[in-house]
Amino acid sequence: MAALLLLLAGSVVVSVSIGQVDVPVRDSARVLLHELTGIGGPGDPMFMDVVWNIRLPRVLLAAVVGAGLALCGTVMQATLQNPLADPFVLGISSGASLGAAFAILTGFGAAGAVGAVAGLGVPFWAFIGALAAALVLGVGGAGSRTSPVKLILAGTAVNALCGAASSALVYFADSAEGVRSVTFWSMGSLASAEWATLPAVSTVVLIATAFFLFRSRVLNALLMGDEAAVTLGIDPGPHRRIHLVLAAVVTGMLVATCGIIGFVGLIVPHVVRSAIGPDHRGLLPVAVLSGALFLIWADVVARVVVPNAELPIGIVTSVLGAPLFLHMLIRKEYGFGDK
Repeated sequence: MAALLLLLAGSVVVSVSIGQVDVPVRDSARVLLHELTGIGGPGDPMFMDVVWNIRLPRVLLAAVVGAGLALCGTVMQATLQNPLADPFVLGISSGASLGAAFAILTGFGAAGAVGAVAGLGVPFWAFIGALAAALVLGVGGAGSRTSPVKLILAGTAVNALCGAASSALVYFADSAEGVRSVTFWSMGSLASAEWATLPAVSTVVLIATAFFLFRSRVLNALLMGDEAAVTLGIDPGPHRRIHLVLAAVVTGMLVATCGIIGFVGLIVPHVVRSAIGPDHRGLLPVAVLSGALFLIWADVVARVVVPNAELPIGIVTSVLGAPLFLHMLIRKEYGFGDK
């Protein structure tokens, strides 16, 4: 944990130095030290603006989003007893995409529009879409027993429905600019990061992290299966609903803020679980820090891989995550529970 925290702090300092305009690491450290502690001078005014006002909010947002996605992936894999579960398995990302497409293509997300709700615009409607998709919990829990299989199948159905509705909106849209905006948003981006967007997202992720850290024993029991959980005095149904509803809220907030970023919640928990084992007392905090590190450097790649342009970060995470996941499956190093 200490090594990961030091690595995370160093990654923040180095990553704010990298971009289309390179800033010496020494100057970045000077700017951060002055702004955070008041020690020393602010340095070059141009470096000050680039590091503090443009790049640092983006790097911090990448850390928060990566941590949140890794947290949700870890929780959902244990709760659903499925090594392929990730934050999008319940149709939350498709619901957010539908909400964003609706806002962009109908004009409800425009500033000052009736549906913009005090200027909240596209992120608000994406969040509403994500929460609406969370109704999959009600569908998956219908009947006498809430089972992981029913929840995953319900998530597949909601994904298909929301995806079809989003495609229909794009097909009938008469705005080429709107279609481009929907496409770019659906691939994920941290370009809109600013200081004002950090408090709400950070608070949600911190609260969820603290909540699940105190429920490590329950997650361990759910990972072993419903029969084992009942033997330990834990009723899987209510705990499963609580976990998935909170994961839906966190994922909805993240997707509404930066679009769809795949593979973080799937890959990071697998890598960490393979390294330290399935005990969530250690798995959760390490996965959260590892998710933050992963997305910080994925965002660096997105910023610099194409000269004078920015690659959507969802493409980067998919390019990095898919081969790694295939390698782990072939080598059988995913280490899920006792399997």
